[in-house]
Amino acid sequence: MKLILFDIDGTLLISRGIGREAKRRAMLETFGQVGDLDQHVFGGKTDWQILADLLAPFGKSPADIGREMATYERVMARHMREIQDAYRADALPHAMELVRTLRDRHDTIVGLVSGNTSMTAAIKLEMAGFKRDWFTVGAFGNEAAEREKLTRLAVERAETNTARSFDGDDVIVIGDTLADIDAARAIDALAVAVSTGYTARGQLRDRQPDFLLDDLSSFLTEVMV
Repeated sequence: MKLILFDIDGTLLISRGIGREAKRRAMLETFGQVGDLDQHVFGGKTDWQILADLLAPFGKSPADIGREMATYERVMARHMREIQDAYRADALPHAMELVRTLRDRHDTIVGLVSGNTSMTAAIKLEMAGFKRDWFTVGAFGNEAAEREKLTRLAVERAETNTARSFDGDDVIVIGDTLADIDAARAIDALAVAVSTGYTARGQLRDRQPDFLLDDLSSFLTEVMV
């Protein structure tokens, strides 16, 4: 049995600006500040970490962010719903077909590890044509600042749901950033990088993932063998 954990942005879909704008509105409402939001690079970071980075100059610690996270998540989801008709999110090539194929197999469990909050992850997936319940387990950026912790949490949830252990090569982490590769390495999982996001292929290659794919079309033939 394999546990396959997908990142969302740059791996399953591309959302074109809605996340940044929803963050702007939610940060202003919740914290009264947005910091250097327009220049901030989101790739691979959790929403918790993004907030901590942006609000540190205003005296907010990661612990402070954690205390406000439940409120922030609800506020951001509300704003994202309000503006979603003005934006689009598109499934990346072969992502939809792969998820559907994997969820129909008897030897795989399909899950998510995303820096998005759980509520906004569901909205983005819906916008791109995915159904949230296609993914049996998940861990999200409102639950920890560090991506490694989210990956561990997703594995723990899969083990609880299935009453079985997932170790080493039983876990496959798929993402488009260096942080995804590092998070896989931290739990001794297989690291699969796809060059469909914003990280240059050369940078991904230099981090030495177990597999580096142009897109998800070759996942079944190259990884699931």
